[in-house]
Amino acid sequence: MTQTRATIIAKGEVQRVGYRDAVEKIARKLKLTVFVDNLKPYDVRIVAEGEEGVLNEFVAQIRITRHPIAPISVEDLDVEFGAATKEFEYFAIRRGDWKEELGERMDTAGALLYRSVELGAESVKIGKKMLGKQDSMLEKQDSMLEKQDKTIEILEDVREDTGEITDALAFLKEIYRETSGLRDKYGVLSRDVEAIKIKLKAG
Repeated sequence: MTQTRATIIAKGEVQRVGYRDAVEKIARKLKLTVFVDNLKPYDVRIVAEGEEGVLNEFVAQIRITRHPIAPISVEDLDVEFGAATKEFEYFAIRRGDWKEELGERMDTAGALLYRSVELGAESVKIGKKMLGKQDSMLEKQDSMLEKQDKTIEILEDVREDTGEITDALAFLKEIYRETSGLRDKYGVLSRDVEAIKIKLKAG
């Protein structure tokens, strides 16, 4: 397969923020041979070789505008493609003076520490918002329980009223049963009175 070389100049917040290490991880994942070094005063040079399609993917991935941890921000990438020379076999970071590299490591560590503090503060804010929402949910739950209690009270009142109506009906039935004998006796008495009236009129 045809190998291609991409020479890339990354501009923006790319020095002293761990950008070269991020590029290394991407290159290893894509199995590219790459070297990277800092260009004074602010840029980073990346030379990568591999298949053209993989190189295009590499260029897209190293265009980091917002890193989840490090304060990396690539503002622009100047990319030139050419024929591969196969002058290197693996990924390599071309380091500068050890004092400069040590200073960059310290800067990177400081940036990461600062970012971790920011993330901690964001976590606290999120936690407070969650507690606020939880309090609101508890208030709604209390309101629901109050409504439920009122509903239960109403149902108990209805049950009591229904019980009183049932008791009244039972009382009326009892009266009906007790007066049924009187109604029978009154019927007989009424017939007797009518018979006497008829006899008096005939007499």
